[in-house]
Amino acid sequence: MNRPARILAIAGSDSSGGAGIQADIKTITMLGGYAMTAITAITAQNTQGVSAVEVLSPDMVVAQIEACACDIGINAVKIGMLGSPAVAHAVADLLEQANVPVVFDPVMIATSGAALADGDTIAAFERLMALATLTTPNVPELAALGGDAGMAARGIAYLAKGGDAEGPEVEDRLVIPGEDQRLWRGMRVDTRHTHGTGCTLASAIATLLGQGLGLVEAVEGARRFVRAALLAAPGFGTGHGPLGHQAVR
Repeated sequence: MNRPARILAIAGSDSSGGAGIQADIKTITMLGGYAMTAITAITAQNTQGVSAVEVLSPDMVVAQIEACACDIGINAVKIGMLGSPAVAHAVADLLEQANVPVVFDPVMIATSGAALADGDTIAAFERLMALATLTTPNVPELAALGGDAGMAARGIAYLAKGGDAEGPEVEDRLVIPGEDQRLWRGMRVDTRHTHGTGCTLASAIATLLGQGLGLVEAVEGARRFVRAALLAAPGFGTGHGPLGHQAVR
């Protein structure tokens, strides 16, 4: 019997099910992985935006990670919303000892425009970016991190996501130090139902890495998954609606 890859998602909970831990679980499951979670924060949100956030303690986040690692085991990790500098540092402390692929989605600005991380949290991201296999900033997050020049100075691999840019085409750029830049372009899916695209993409990459794919292949597969989920969006909500994870086979 082939056991599924064990994927740990460290992220916040989205009460409406479109992003965060809920999107992670759906993505990992639909791609054939085994989803585990360490919840960093509880949010009250829907397609209109985030209305309330309660951040969990670093000790509780660490306890969740350790409970998964010591019993089930972990093949790959996806990191999303962390909520506080203390949580970010606690997660970094643990993952510096881990020898598995890590995909870090530096959640600072949601698709709705809501800011989800303060300056101190962003500063703590430096440790996570340094240990991650891949960091996946969107357009405003990449700008907040110093743009391409800032990422180059860090000497890390990153996927610059173009979904937030203007224009009929979406361009994603995979930059790996010492290698030629890889570009993917595709026609934009004309929809307002984009809630959780970043979470879904990062979770998909982590799952495929955990299954043994190389970084380029994992990004390609994850992009296909996100596009299929966008096309299958159920149309819920009056704002940025959720994706159709359930329809992707």
